[in-house]
Amino acid sequence: MNLNLHKNARTTPAIRRELQHSTKSERELAREYHLNRATVRKWRHRQTTDDASHCPHHLHTTLKPLEELIAVELRTTLDLYPSL
Repeated sequence: MNLNLHKNARTTPAIRRELQHSTKSERELAREYHLNRATVRKWRHRQTTDDASHCPHHLHTTLKPLEELIAVELRTTLDLYPSL
């Protein structure tokens, strides 16, 4: 089985399932697994045991008018437009 966990992940899918199905308190589970209570709470509220994506959902790529003018001029001068 190939697990693709985030490099700083302190839990595995098996531990996450245990957190989700346990009847113990957040404090007891945090102490038992050496986790923060917020981590226990997070995994208890999730429907899945998979890591969430860490990629931004919206890329902020708006250019100021001067930056756009420079970019267009560079593309034109260096002939960077794709051939039609």
